[in-house]
Amino acid sequence: MQTLLSGPYTIELFSESDSQGIIYAVMDRQNVEDTWQLLNGHRMALAAISGVDWNRELSPWNAPRAFRGGEDFGGEGPDLLDTLIHQIIPLTEEHLGYVPKFRGIAGYSLAGLFALWSVYQTDIFDRAASISGSLWFDGFLEFMKANTPKVEFVYLSLGDKEKETKNCRLAAVEDCTSRAAELLRTHNISVVFEMNQGGHFQDISARIARGIRALEGSMEL
Repeated sequence: MQTLLSGPYTIELFSESDSQGIIYAVMDRQNVEDTWQLLNGHRMALAAISGVDWNRELSPWNAPRAFRGGEDFGGEGPDLLDTLIHQIIPLTEEHLGYVPKFRGIAGYSLAGLFALWSVYQTDIFDRAASISGSLWFDGFLEFMKANTPKVEFVYLSLGDKEKETKNCRLAAVEDCTSRAAELLRTHNISVVFEMNQGGHFQDISARIARGIRALEGSMEL
């Protein structure tokens, strides 16, 4: 594992000698080691990015807070994506030691929203995984309808109890994710949509690892 710094962001780069592709994922540091252990034996590198202000930097545009007492969404996703493309990816792949055969982006929760939104903005990623993604985000389905994704494969997942919340915005997540899958398919994109057991905060590392494995092309547990 190599630790790289880019401004306020830390990139923990994991790779094997026979790695072929690389996945970029904004993650809480507490999930990084467990996720990589679950990926052991898979032929890809993982660049886990931390130091991100989730509500401010992972939201594609401004929106009201989701929880009472929380913060409004800052809409700085475009700035973070620009940093990812022009600073983090070049720095990471300079240290990678090989030219990746494919490049993917993955994320959980708001980072899953950011991952899916990103592939509408750039063609730098071949594959994307939105794992328990916040696809209920205000205006996101309308954005998907009006724009064209630049990606070959998308993995979507959700916990089967995530819709069981009194928060009416978050309760729409299952319907929104299902509709997002259909919208992606209208562009002839290969889509896998999986339901997992549990709520939003259950088995996070395992769900992230499963999504990343899907981007490699393997659905083995």
